[in-house]
Amino acid sequence: MSGAHADSALDVGRCAELACVLEAAAAKPGNVHPGARFDDVTFDDFVASAAAIAPAMREARRIGVGATVLRAILATRSAVGTNTNLGTVLLLAPLAAAPPELPLAEGVADVLARLTPDDARDVYRAIRLAQAAGLGNIGEMDVAGTPPPDLIAAMRLASERDLVARQYAENYFHVFTWLVPWLEQACRSGWPLDRSIVGAHVRLMSRIPDSLIARKCGPEIARESSDRAARVLEAEEPGETAWDSAVSEFDAWLRADAHQRNPGTTADLIAAALFVALREGMIALPVRWSETAPLPNLVKGIVLRD
Repeated sequence: MSGAHADSALDVGRCAELACVLEAAAAKPGNVHPGARFDDVTFDDFVASAAAIAPAMREARRIGVGATVLRAILATRSAVGTNTNLGTVLLLAPLAAAPPELPLAEGVADVLARLTPDDARDVYRAIRLAQAAGLGNIGEMDVAGTPPPDLIAAMRLASERDLVARQYAENYFHVFTWLVPWLEQACRSGWPLDRSIVGAHVRLMSRIPDSLIARKCGPEIARESSDRAARVLEAEEPGETAWDSAVSEFDAWLRADAHQRNPGTTADLIAAALFVALREGMIALPVRWSETAPLPNLVKGIVLRD
């Protein structure tokens, strides 16, 4: 895919907002969606968070990655008072800052290559404000310490234990090489968008254990989650009874331990892939779509392009 599709109605902020809503609206196993909540977070919180980050994403090219991440996290904390989207914001900011005339894979690589010490400072502050594990306890360049001058170096150190950090270290390899093509493949197969999202989510979990699960539950549980995702893929294609049953069983297992097995990092990468699909024109908007329409009302009218 090359630059943004000519008839795309989205600016960067609206694109980021819609990507987040689409990700949260799909009934992905183990995650919050309209039919499933956590004790402290609901689907409405994710919708509010999506709206909150849009202004910062809209300014990303002007203010830079670090400032975008920091503004988005501050806006999220003001809107919902909890960490709903740190990983997603970290992934969307470089994508939003990419030059619109370039393919996103090329543009985001250029953005990452130009990160400054100020970007590192603001990203570290945002991670601390979100009260999330972020880069993890890695000793050197840990988020609890002094921000390093080189954010990418810090992300490389964290990349083995954090899949979001790995995208920074590897120019979004898993987003561009795996997830976006999987969504395109689903389009060609005629899957509805929500099913396509769930399929990509399960497929990524089967390839790479979710790093949030690994941090919260340990590597063995993370590997088990990956094995269970692989077994889901052995069922029939989305829309078939066997698939629905397998997804439901996987979902129940992920939720059984008070949501400790929440595959949140996988969901972050799904949101990034949806942003790419929207900016590159792979997702078609409803004919009567408008910039002011409430996004939850639009989800059912959005389809993947042939």
